[in-house]
Amino acid sequence: MQEAIIATAVLHVLSGVFWAGATFVLARTGGNQAYQLFRPQMGAAVIAVLTGAVLWFQFHRGLAGIQEHILGLGAVCALLAAGVQGASARATRLAAAGEPKELPSRRVAISQRIAAGLLAITVACMAAARYV
Repeated sequence: MQEAIIATAVLHVLSGVFWAGATFVLARTGGNQAYQLFRPQMGAAVIAVLTGAVLWFQFHRGLAGIQEHILGLGAVCALLAAGVQGASARATRLAAAGEPKELPSRRVAISQRIAAGLLAITVACMAAARYV
């Protein structure tokens, strides 16, 4: 049982680090090369959310205290970030196809910046929850 929890936690951290890291880079570069990273980002997001749910089920059942509230805020921000990135899929495809208008690449950049802010809150919540 301990091995399964360790494996789940490692998958959660690794996928979350990739997802957040790629998002921070894309936010900083204005969404440049977002099309190449879209599927890996969304895959990492799915793995991070699913493994986070498993860890929640293992460690945070029952009445919610301050730690659960902080982790819950982080989880909501992560889900919102995934939603923002998923909603920009069409703009990402258009920007990669060389759409002549500036609008698709601008939308991709904005979505990555919003998602980066949400994921920064998520990471801060995970780091802080342990110590409250």
